[in-house]
Amino acid sequence: MRVYLLALLISATVAYLMTPLARWCALRWGAITAVRDRDVHAIPTPRLGGMAMFAGMLVAVLMSSQLPFLAGVYANPRPLVGIMGGAAIVCALGVADDIWDLDWLTKLMGQVLAGGFLAWQGVQLYQLPTGSYQVLSSTRMATFLTVLTVVIAMNAVNFVDGLDGLAAGVLAIGGTAFFLYAYLLTEGANPGAYANANLAALVLAVLVGACVGFLPHNVYPARIFMGDSGAMLLGFVFSAAAIYVTGQIDPDEVLQRQRFPAFLPMLLPFAVLLLPLLDMGLAIIRRVGAGKSPFHPDRMHLHHRMLQLGHSHRRAVAIMYVWTAVFAFGVAALVRWETTVVLVTFGVAVLVATVLTLGPLRGRSATPPLEAVR
Repeated sequence: MRVYLLALLISATVAYLMTPLARWCALRWGAITAVRDRDVHAIPTPRLGGMAMFAGMLVAVLMSSQLPFLAGVYANPRPLVGIMGGAAIVCALGVADDIWDLDWLTKLMGQVLAGGFLAWQGVQLYQLPTGSYQVLSSTRMATFLTVLTVVIAMNAVNFVDGLDGLAAGVLAIGGTAFFLYAYLLTEGANPGAYANANLAALVLAVLVGACVGFLPHNVYPARIFMGDSGAMLLGFVFSAAAIYVTGQIDPDEVLQRQRFPAFLPMLLPFAVLLLPLLDMGLAIIRRVGAGKSPFHPDRMHLHHRMLQLGHSHRRAVAIMYVWTAVFAFGVAALVRWETTVVLVTFGVAVLVATVLTLGPLRGRSATPPLEAVR
């Protein structure tokens, strides 16, 4: 565990120190988010925060290669090259979009390219432990599902990135839960001194570190946004770690008590990305139903609705953090505790989150109404 905490700390430190440089680059290159009708920030704000987060991840991964505990992770470099190489592709694509505002087709092609590179390096959904442990015999099908997964994850995170500190905080919380899941599950599957030395745990640790390092600059009122360079980066790295875990767990070698979460390793990524996926799904249905493009912007995202309920900017973000923690840690707990205990605790947590969302805290904010922040 200490090795992963060190990697997390390195990633957080580098991301924190590099964010002012990313902000300077954004101002110099004109990568600035103007105040639009659908936005909730009051002044133009620079973006390109993804550059700093990628720097944090890259430095942490390179420095971690010198740690003996992780020697097995670096013995086969292809999966790590696939994850970091794909991350570099989507970060570069996001930087270009933050500066020049690329059209949706160009971004989609770049996202597919990154997903294809990941699959080419061997990180694929080549098996689906869904209860019957279905192995994908078709390489084309495995590649298609891999690319589809990363594209959906990248766009889901991009959809939820609408309030200061929201996306980075959601991925930090969810990434922590997923890290613990991968760490404990592989311990049960591969008992031994180096049981927890696995690539997914390392990738998730540096992802959480990058989010933590970036957050001080991004919380309300944000001095910099992560932009598409950050949102797509987080979505890609998170989904890549989920895909890697899915392909590496053998249910026959997992303890019986852990059998349920081993058969459903993709459940936790869905739980972590529940808010982004829900927001994206509702937006697509809403826009297509109105005869508009799925990419047509509007002011009906979940974060907009939280503000309309009367919550302040900070409180809306905090409540969405709570919901992420409830679902992410609720699913992750299945790897350690009995299902009945987890379900009871989960039910109580959902009730608390619901009270916080719809309860008496609403309407006491000093923040001006959503319509006034334009």
